[in-house]
Amino acid sequence: MKKTMLGLVLSFFGLIAISSQAIAADCPIKIGGLAPLSAPGSVTGGEAMRVAMLLAERDINAAGGVLGCDIEVVIADTEGLPEKARAMMERLITQDGVVAIGGGYHSSVGVAGKDVANDRGVPVVFAETWNDTITGDKQKYIFRIAPLSSWASGVIWKFAAQAPGVKKVVIITENTDYGIPAAAECEKGLGSKGIDSVTFGVDIGTQDFAGIVERVKAENPDYVIVLLTGEAGYNYTQQAADAGIGPQDMMFHANQAGLESKAWWENVPDGNLAFMARVGVPETLYNDSALKMAADYKSQTGKDGVESYALEAYDSIGVIAQAINEAGSTDGDAIVTALENISHEGTLGRIYFPYGTKKDPSEDGKGDEWWHQWPDPAITMVQYQKEGEPSNTMTIVYPDVYKTGESIYVGR
Repeated sequence: MKKTMLGLVLSFFGLIAISSQAIAADCPIKIGGLAPLSAPGSVTGGEAMRVAMLLAERDINAAGGVLGCDIEVVIADTEGLPEKARAMMERLITQDGVVAIGGGYHSSVGVAGKDVANDRGVPVVFAETWNDTITGDKQKYIFRIAPLSSWASGVIWKFAAQAPGVKKVVIITENTDYGIPAAAECEKGLGSKGIDSVTFGVDIGTQDFAGIVERVKAENPDYVIVLLTGEAGYNYTQQAADAGIGPQDMMFHANQAGLESKAWWENVPDGNLAFMARVGVPETLYNDSALKMAADYKSQTGKDGVESYALEAYDSIGVIAQAINEAGSTDGDAIVTALENISHEGTLGRIYFPYGTKKDPSEDGKGDEWWHQWPDPAITMVQYQKEGEPSNTMTIVYPDVYKTGESIYVGR
């Protein structure tokens, strides 16, 4: 184990020289990593995040570690469930001895787990949990680099609203802290454009959608928005396609679990022409950090591309590592101060948190949800336009600044 102080640490993580006054840390320094690795959570997404967080661990240690120590990312399986999230937060903090926590895929995990960490004074940088209240509660130790649900949902409904001939939309959502507010945001936005919408909710982990498919069919929509995470999204889409209301039959937005292209085509052979939202810029615009991470990730997984939530998971660990180094301490309050002042060059771009104890979001006319929220994640709409194609070659159809091709609209 390393105990010597480093000079300058060279890496994509922006780690800085450590002063002789830095508080000595027990090695290795443990950082928690939340991921859904078992059903009913999004297992494919969780595995992508697990790989990414362990790649971050490897890269940080290869660059010299933190406070003279290696880091160890302790992975905790949340199963996508709130009760499991609380238990895993407790275990990571009280048994595993982590000093901070990254990762997190499902919003329900963030909503349920954040109070445990905040009450114990352990900083969390959530990677992929969208629910606005996660940062909206303005808790001292809670940060997020994923987009706000209201923001991401806005991209989804605005794209649907501009599609030709859309007068009625059906939304299929999961009854979770992700699905319920995301569906409500879409309903509100579509209504503001004079578009009718109907929402059908299902429990997380639902696999048989026969009844829902028939109800959707009866509504005769012009556009369908699916807000189901993980394997449920695959199953609904293929069952809908079998019934003649899938992506090749009508305009169809699928959940971003479809960015796992190998799993998508294996489970949804009739999934061509589906639209999806993706966080982050297209691969052609990747910075050096993203290019290196993507190359390593592809080599390790055999995939053709890297999913947005894998990039977010990688960056969540990198942000924490840099904050610990800049704090010169593993003390939670010191890490929070460093996070509020951080400028981290990550795979997703420059990550920083403009609002917190130094400046309240209200000073710029923003809501509480912007507290400790990274304000700059790019969100694009992409479409599979060739059967079997990898997600990194999907056509970017919205917004215009990132557009690589025109949408293919089917149905009306």
